[in-house]
Amino acid sequence: MGTVSAMTNAQFHAALADAAEGVEGTLAAVLPSTGDDLSAAMRHAALGGGKRLRPFLVIESARLFDVSRNPALVVGAALECVHCYSLVHDDLPAMDDDALRRGRPTVHIAFDEATAILAGDALLTLAFELIAGPDAHPNGDVRANLALALARAAGHHGMVGGQALDLAAETMPVTDEAGITAIQSRKTGALIRFACEAGAILADAPSTQRAALVTYAEHLGLAFQIADDLLDVAGTTDMVGKATGKDSDAGKATFVSLFGIDGARSRLQAETNSAVAALDPFGPDADIMRAAARFVMERKS
Repeated sequence: MGTVSAMTNAQFHAALADAAEGVEGTLAAVLPSTGDDLSAAMRHAALGGGKRLRPFLVIESARLFDVSRNPALVVGAALECVHCYSLVHDDLPAMDDDALRRGRPTVHIAFDEATAILAGDALLTLAFELIAGPDAHPNGDVRANLALALARAAGHHGMVGGQALDLAAETMPVTDEAGITAIQSRKTGALIRFACEAGAILADAPSTQRAALVTYAEHLGLAFQIADDLLDVAGTTDMVGKATGKDSDAGKATFVSLFGIDGARSRLQAETNSAVAALDPFGPDADIMRAAARFVMERKS
């Protein structure tokens, strides 16, 4: 199972809140505020909500290598722009058709569909503006490596490709574990993998340490998705902040439909244990990332 985190739940939540505050401030400073609908929609999508888990993982993976906080915040904000753009587009009528996100109206409801599409496009573009700029890292080679890794995580071979497979599964159901894992390792896991790799890229860390973080991220990403599947069947709209039960209504194969609730919970525990074990090379310095795995397993929203 690996080393058990010595960090208390309260300490972890304080660190997560501190990171969220830093990311919120960074996003508020870099997002346009010109008063037009597009800038307002971008700010509606990206500010004032969410756990900011992905940028938190950027910050904490960077901390393992003594990378200063400011570059990690910039990279974390870039990653959050990609994540928020994906949510805006996922919520569109042509995709998941959701009216509620983080307890608030989705962007196409608060504004209109065309503005939502453009806001997502602009957030994605802003992400690469941030990551390619000197505030992300003074070394151009490091910035290029960050941009390359984020592009791979976000695009056809990562999140977008996973979303396409997920949509295709509505008409051609995927009913085996390998198929579901392949979809979710791209749709959900790819950005989590980038978040954990980013600290090693910022530090130009040895490949063995980067590989350990990738292994952690792969198990954490699956744990995150299994927890999401469980929330979709066991959570409420007020608890989760978005509509629940939609996966089963759409006939999507999930870890819950494959293994049942008890089996999915067992798999969630196993993935969490594997994520924690992957951090053994970092010793107690990685306690906060071990606590993050526990947080993902136990999350209620």
